[in-house]
Amino acid sequence: MTSKKDLSVIIVNWNTCDFLAQCLESVPGGQLSETGLGQHVEVGTRNLDIEVIVVDNASSDGSAEMVRRRFPQVKLIENSRNIGFAMANNQAIAYSRGRYVLLLNSDTVVHSGALQRMVAFMEDHSRAGAVGPRLLNEDGTLQPSVHPMMTPAREFWRLIFLEKLWPLARYQQEQWDTETPRLVDVIKGACLMVRRRALEQTGLLDDRYFMYTEEVDLCYRLARDGWNLCYVPAAVVTHFGEASSRQMAEDMYIQLYRSKLQFFRKFGGAGRARRFKVLVSLAYAPRAMVATTSGLISEPWRTRGKTYRRLLRELD
Repeated sequence: MTSKKDLSVIIVNWNTCDFLAQCLESVPGGQLSETGLGQHVEVGTRNLDIEVIVVDNASSDGSAEMVRRRFPQVKLIENSRNIGFAMANNQAIAYSRGRYVLLLNSDTVVHSGALQRMVAFMEDHSRAGAVGPRLLNEDGTLQPSVHPMMTPAREFWRLIFLEKLWPLARYQQEQWDTETPRLVDVIKGACLMVRRRALEQTGLLDDRYFMYTEEVDLCYRLARDGWNLCYVPAAVVTHFGEASSRQMAEDMYIQLYRSKLQFFRKFGGAGRARRFKVLVSLAYAPRAMVATTSGLISEPWRTRGKTYRRLLRELD
């Protein structure tokens, strides 16, 4: 397909109507109204030719109707069922026309100039296959947005809380300055800009992941094919976090580990997947016992214990 746009902004939505409206107001086509952030964020991307595509995964909260009514310039794809995050993004990528593709969560707000800065970086660095911005929490604090490539050992190190003593599974982003771009292993999927040419070489998201880890898979393949992945901190995006997954918290918690297991099986085979399952069991068995015991007197612990036991059972 001949690309006719500079940038395609793709937003997959599932029952996050209010967040989606706020997100759309922060990208070209409108100006963000007063929100929970307590400030106005002006659109700073008027010199880019941008298309915005929303894929609605059968929301029941009126999201699609809201988009049609308030944002008629946005291209809307309505699915009759929730087909998952990766497959919905691939739908829109196939439909899109931008030289660059931005995968953007519905629970984000794009700050002024962020899209310009990411595109400009890609224009200046021909081997940059993907870039990500500096993510902020709702209160303005730094949110981790990049991390080292996931391995079973790094996951275990994190799960047994040794990450606080010596960071192996995360970057120390809080010590990085806010102007200097850096090469990284993985960019968080909340806001991930990819060069179309890199996607054409490496392939789209693996839609066998229903949710989670699909961006790790993509970043792994991009790096394997010789593309650089870069953190561009001068571009800033606020990410409220887990607006969709909170609606089905336990199921999404289990899905996270299913997806990680799927990643290790894909890139390492049955042996690597087995090692990951053993390490997760070693980390979660004590948690399950503590949570189950504490659950005798506390409802939150009872819920947690149920989730941990289910995780151990379903990963076995």
